[in-house]
Amino acid sequence: MEVKEVKEVNEVKDRSVAIGPVKNYKDLLVYRQAYKLALGISKLTRALPREEQYELGKQLRRCARSVPANVVEGWAKRNSAADFKRHLVIASGEVAECKFWIELAIDEGFLKRNSSEPILK
Repeated sequence: MEVKEVKEVNEVKDRSVAIGPVKNYKDLLVYRQAYKLALGISKLTRALPREEQYELGKQLRRCARSVPANVVEGWAKRNSAADFKRHLVIASGEVAECKFWIELAIDEGFLKRNSSEPILK
C-alpha cells in the first residue's frame, strides 16, 4: 500500500515477483504499487463520515485511481521515454494530491492518523 520515491535503481526490490522482461504494464513495479495505493485509499475512504463520503471521498478516490491509470496510459502510449516519463510525472502529482487530501481529512478530524499513516509514508 506504500508508494516510495526511488532515488536509485538498486533501491527497487520486489522479491515477490520474478525478474524478467516487462511484457505489459502489470509487470511494472510502479504500476503494482500505484494499484495498491488506489485500493488502500478506496478502503480508507469508507471510514469517512457519511457527509464526507461523496465530496471528500470522491475526490480522494479520483486522484488515487488516476495514479495507476496514468501509468497504464503512459505504457500504452509510449512513443518515447520522454512520453512515458511525462505520464509518470503526472502520476506523481496525483500521489501528492492524495497526500494533501488525506492530511486535510486528518486535520479536519474525518480520518485518524494511525489508520492513514501507511498510505502517507
